[in-house]
Amino acid sequence: MKQRTKEEQHRQDKQFLVECLTTDLAKILIEDYGYTLESALDTLYKSRTYEKIERESTGLYFQSSIYVMDYLKEELSL
Repeated sequence: MKQRTKEEQHRQDKQFLVECLTTDLAKILIEDYGYTLESALDTLYKSRTYEKIERESTGLYFQSSIYVMDYLKEELSL
């Protein structure tokens, strides 16, 4: 069995956190703001907030969904 490098493990861990955060944010948009699944994901993926989530230097992918939702709410003026 091939062992993963630290860099590979880090990339996989980060991607997992981004995916979990994306799921949580989409659920909030759907449940609290009445978005459909498609519109929630479309809005999220096109947002500046999502760009920041993906950018490792911001560390935003490592924060709670409630914390990141504040950024998204401000951006979307919800």
